[in-house]
Amino acid sequence: MAPSDFVHLHVHSEYSILDGACRIPDLVARAAEFEMAAVSLTDHGSMAGAVQLWQKTRGTGVKPVIGCEVYVANDRRAHEKGNAHLTLLAADNAGYSNLIKLSSLGYLEGYYYKPRVDWELLETHKDGLIALSGCLSGRVCRALEENRLTDAEGELDRLTQTFGRDNVYVELQNAHLDVQARILPQLTQLAASVGFLSVAFLWHA
Repeated sequence: MAPSDFVHLHVHSEYSILDGACRIPDLVARAAEFEMAAVSLTDHGSMAGAVQLWQKTRGTGVKPVIGCEVYVANDRRAHEKGNAHLTLLAADNAGYSNLIKLSSLGYLEGYYYKPRVDWELLETHKDGLIALSGCLSGRVCRALEENRLTDAEGELDRLTQTFGRDNVYVELQNAHLDVQARILPQLTQLAASVGFLSVAFLWHA
């Protein structure tokens, strides 16, 4: 695969406190150096870097893909720490607008240690969004890690019911973690069994 054939769709910048140190100008410069067609920004619960990403990609040939890795709780108003990660990407202006609404409401209505949204908000602000099934802290991977295959299938179905089948992709990550090595074959098989496309994210030691 040539470098230009690969696009980063799950990226944390310095706006993802304690989970990212990448500075957006450097990110864009590196993507342009490798002649990548696009680069995404999916900070945790935050859209703080979206405008800067758009500004820095102008004239570089790199398309900015605006996203956000939201924290999903069962009830955004409940004071419960439990949440799951969900990667969302804006497919168009409507999706960008909805990402802003979700991020803002996460802080205004759902903040409890983290800026959280719930399925009610996701259903209301789903238009124009593409959902990736999430990292190890996502509901699908978490169910597979706990050997709950039926629940993993159910969580994937819930995403399709919310965002539509054509707007959901199975997210595959390989950061050389033992748990990833164990569940990746199951995750790949799950995607194939229900006819879902997948996107892969690889880290090289």
